[in-house]
Amino acid sequence: MHPYRLFPTAVSLAVVVALTACNVPSPEGAGTDVAHTESPAAGQLDQPYEDVPPATAPPGSVMPGQSPATDSQAHWNGFGDAQFGMDDEQVKLVWPGELMGSAAEGSSCYHLSPAGQTDISRFAMMLEDGSFVRYSVSDEEIVAPGGGKRGMDAAQIDALYPGKVTSTAHKYVADGQYLRIEEGGGPHVLVFETDAAGTVTEWRVGLPPQVDYVEGCS
Repeated sequence: MHPYRLFPTAVSLAVVVALTACNVPSPEGAGTDVAHTESPAAGQLDQPYEDVPPATAPPGSVMPGQSPATDSQAHWNGFGDAQFGMDDEQVKLVWPGELMGSAAEGSSCYHLSPAGQTDISRFAMMLEDGSFVRYSVSDEEIVAPGGGKRGMDAAQIDALYPGKVTSTAHKYVADGQYLRIEEGGGPHVLVFETDAAGTVTEWRVGLPPQVDYVEGCS
């Protein structure tokens, strides 16, 4: 007898048993795709396996493709779905709510404003000769095309519209100004009004000549 010859045999049996055990499917894992059970690669452990829905984004965060400036409904060619050139009925049809206003007897110019708005200067759409031609804003929450808004100073407006601002004296406010900006490649105009300290108090967008009416429809 040579006892030492039993050692290779025992090792071989152990290897066979181990290999057999590896090939036995688990009761709960039968048919499972191994690729789905792999661990995340290094450096990806902090990433979710599924896309996080928008509702779980932190409050106040900006979603891709958006910015505070572009979120405004104010555009060079209108406001929201109301486009310059529309008539009264078309504007009211696309506006999400009731609009109030009508032309005075003998006048072809008037303003439409959201129902319940106590101050017409907050937001008003001008119609003349049957067409929507301008809108005016004094609400500091509404952002003008290009990023300007009520409360900014003249220097900030110059920085937002470099080389495009033409300044003229205000007709009624001592040391106030009109900061006029023409749309690049388009017919529309944006006008900011400032007080004596150079702070924007209101602004308007529209077509000439109506956008330059100082007294509105008056």
